[in-house]
Amino acid sequence: MVVLQEGLRGAIQFDSEFALKGQMGNDVIIGYDGKPRCPWAGATDTVLGRYHDEVWGKRTYDEPAIFEALTLGVFEVGLSWSIVFGKRDAFRRAFYGFDTAKVAAMTGRDVDRLLQDPSIIRNRSKIQATIDNASAMRSASPSLVALAKSYEITRKRAPRSVADLPTSTPQADAFAKQLKSQGYRFVGPTSVYAFMQNVGVVNDHIHGCFRATD
Repeated sequence: MVVLQEGLRGAIQFDSEFALKGQMGNDVIIGYDGKPRCPWAGATDTVLGRYHDEVWGKRTYDEPAIFEALTLGVFEVGLSWSIVFGKRDAFRRAFYGFDTAKVAAMTGRDVDRLLQDPSIIRNRSKIQATIDNASAMRSASPSLVALAKSYEITRKRAPRSVADLPTSTPQADAFAKQLKSQGYRFVGPTSVYAFMQNVGVVNDHIHGCFRATD
């Protein structure tokens, strides 16, 4: 759920090293290993860079992975992506590896316990929304996986620059409305589009990046 402009997109600050590294036009940078990447990945070998290489935009319908992507989007609302991403491992511990059955069974006592955990973002509404979303994932029909598949976008032409990346799309708006009707919370169009990017429903790696579609 990397955000490159407002919302899930404006949170990542471009690496200061970009100005020192070779660039390849259209915002693509040359990384430490010689590979061209989207600029938000950074020019050095970092966790965020590996996330760019191995996760973001790669199509997956593994349930824990899509629940994690959805949850990070919940906690990112109103905050920067860099803050949320930095707490990803803590969220995995807090929410049982994003096992929907275990999270759906969490109680008010668990919420109170997590509100005392300094390793995560201690927001009662977002913690409760995560529990509610786990319940929705287990009961809603069509499932989140089925809905995500129905919105798959196969690009023939990658975005030419960061400026070409939308913060939302009509498809994301429709997807968000469906999720809200099923009881999901904190799922506005911007967060849902970021979710779509994260799990590979759409590949928004920009032209020239080694992960792009062209």
